[in-house]
Amino acid sequence: MDWFDRLALFTPLDYGAVSLLVTAWLVIGWRIEHPGRHPSVSRLMGQYRRDWMVQMVTRQPRIFDAQTLSTLRQGTSFFASATMIAIGGAFAMIGNSDRLTGLANQLTLESDPAIVWEIKVLVIVAFLANAFLKFVWSHRLFGYCAVLMAATPNEPDHDAAYDTAAQAAEINIFAARSFNRGLRSVYFALAASAWLLGGGALLFAALLTFGVLWRREFASQSRKVLMRRNARDADTPS
Repeated sequence: MDWFDRLALFTPLDYGAVSLLVTAWLVIGWRIEHPGRHPSVSRLMGQYRRDWMVQMVTRQPRIFDAQTLSTLRQGTSFFASATMIAIGGAFAMIGNSDRLTGLANQLTLESDPAIVWEIKVLVIVAFLANAFLKFVWSHRLFGYCAVLMAATPNEPDHDAAYDTAAQAAEINIFAARSFNRGLRSVYFALAASAWLLGGGALLFAALLTFGVLWRREFASQSRKVLMRRNARDADTPS
């Protein structure tokens, strides 16, 4: 059986659902990072990260800043480890294709060959692998941020104090962006697992995941709280 025969095992609904899954993943990621006049939660938090580094210059001692950054790095490390374990579990499922096929056929009441289920699991692995790489890079960037924070002079009057703090803030924002990309890949990996139940289930899961991410970034209560500062700034006379 060549690849054309294997691809013929999938229905047009399967291809449409997978296309929607990938499109939704790309579109929501682009919209969150390029929100325009309606900023996302991620974009709003970027300004708070810049403010954090400004306050860090005059904070004595900087234990709170170190602890906060350590917490962020622990989060990236946890998710990187979790995705690595999930990838290993997925490959173990592929390696035991007989058990995977039996379980999947019981869930769907269909008798598809093992290659169908293996390809479906590989789609999940692809999202998880992307998430793992994003988490690892985020962890590294938070490490760069820690070095820049340590290099920031304690004297506000120092010529390099606020410039170095601004550099630390931008690296912190890049790290957070990579972390958020990893989280989105995890969300869509979970959505991709619905394909094991069929193309219709994948279609629904992709739309549901897109809607959940859209709400959290653009219509959540947390966004309303973050927007209060923007409203105050707009009301303040110049």
